[in-house]
Amino acid sequence: MSSSTPSLVSFIVVNRNTADLLIKCVDHIYRSILDLSPQVIVVDNGSTDDSVARVKAVYPDVIVIEAKRNLGFAAANNRAFDMADGQFLVLVNTDALVDPSCAQKLLGIMNSVPTAGMAGPQLLNEDGTPQTSYEAVPTLATETLNRSLLKRLFPHRFPGKSRLMQGPEPVEALIGAVMMIRGTAVKQVGGFDEDYFFFLEETDLAVRMRSAGWKVMHEPQAKAIHLQGATAKANQAAARIEFYRSRYIFFRKHYGKASAGILRAVLTANLTLNTLVLGTATLLTLGRVRSISERFRVRSELWKWHLRGCPQGPGLSRNSGVSSQ
Repeated sequence: MSSSTPSLVSFIVVNRNTADLLIKCVDHIYRSILDLSPQVIVVDNGSTDDSVARVKAVYPDVIVIEAKRNLGFAAANNRAFDMADGQFLVLVNTDALVDPSCAQKLLGIMNSVPTAGMAGPQLLNEDGTPQTSYEAVPTLATETLNRSLLKRLFPHRFPGKSRLMQGPEPVEALIGAVMMIRGTAVKQVGGFDEDYFFFLEETDLAVRMRSAGWKVMHEPQAKAIHLQGATAKANQAAARIEFYRSRYIFFRKHYGKASAGILRAVLTANLTLNTLVLGTATLLTLGRVRSISERFRVRSELWKWHLRGCPQGPGLSRNSGVSSQ
């Protein structure tokens, strides 16, 4: 594809009960400076707030897919892929606000690197400070050792936000708050793996794209503010269960059952220790220190889920409502 040929971009936003964030997110999308007006698709995962009514009223050109239930991130995006007209798809979380030039700069990477299957921007906090925008693919080392220490000792192997690139570079995986995907690439690898409900879908996709010969790129000149985890913050225990579940799925798929079993054993032991320490701290403070008691609540829910054998039921709700713990 020639860089001089205008490319239609389809923005895809998956929403669940984040009406205010959704409106801000779509507003920033429509400020994007592109050669062609973008297509915007919102997949609503069974919201019980006024998300659908508001986005239809404010942005009548937006295509709204009403799933009526929580499909999860992977399945919701796959639905949008089937309806998208764009050669390039920009996935934007509702808690992300893209800079007007963000999509055009990501498009520049796609046009200049024909083997680029995915590209992501530099994610920023509201004050403009950098967030981690790309990561090493999870391994037993990253998931069982001190990740912060690994990043300090081996910054090129385990990159963090302190390593800022000056120009576009290939990376192992992107943080999925904002990312552009080449339509032909995602078609080739079959879209997102719907075994993942929430977390690590984009990492799994990056691994499969790289295995198929596509590059995963980070473009530091493209910018987006990331408000970080509206859904996860609202449902901490349920979200943590989903995160651990996704990790075990990822390890089984990419490293085998033995590695997944080792990971689960190590994390269960770690959770046991954490729960004991936080439980003791909660007793000593008589439950009056909210940060400690809340961490104890979340850790104990996660620990109990592990003791029950990590069953399918607990986690983020697949239906209406918030969680199903």
